[in-house]
Amino acid sequence: MCERRWTDADIAALPAWTLVQAYHPVARRFHEIFAAEQLTPVQFGVLVQLSANPGVSQADLARTILVRQQSMAELLSALTERGLLTRDIENRHGRSVPLHLTAEGRQALQRAGAAVVDFNTTDRLGLTESEASTLNTLLHKVINASKHW
Repeated sequence: MCERRWTDADIAALPAWTLVQAYHPVARRFHEIFAAEQLTPVQFGVLVQLSANPGVSQADLARTILVRQQSMAELLSALTERGLLTRDIENRHGRSVPLHLTAEGRQALQRAGAAVVDFNTTDRLGLTESEASTLNTLLHKVINASKHW
């Protein structure tokens, strides 16, 4: 068997590898943005999804933000302890527990969300409006495909 000799062109032609390379500087910037609110990217995902879907269940939230159900309980406990969300556990008896943002959670999301929107401008990403739209569409396709791996 002959050993493969990689070229720069071979490496540059691998979309998933390019995605990994793009991930690192983007993730670094997101960590900086969320650190200002003492949030992690996953915690921001919880807050933004609760804003879009008040009363969502823990299981549905886990599926949406791509977190294992087991990890979700700890994540929600931390956000509840910080006063950023509430769990309506009264009279639930085995049924799913609706989750809601508190006023403090909405404020934290407002501040972090403004920085996220600013970071996603086409100028910051070095893209045109059309390129940004195409990239977003393609990334959603990759996310959907990853559910079948």
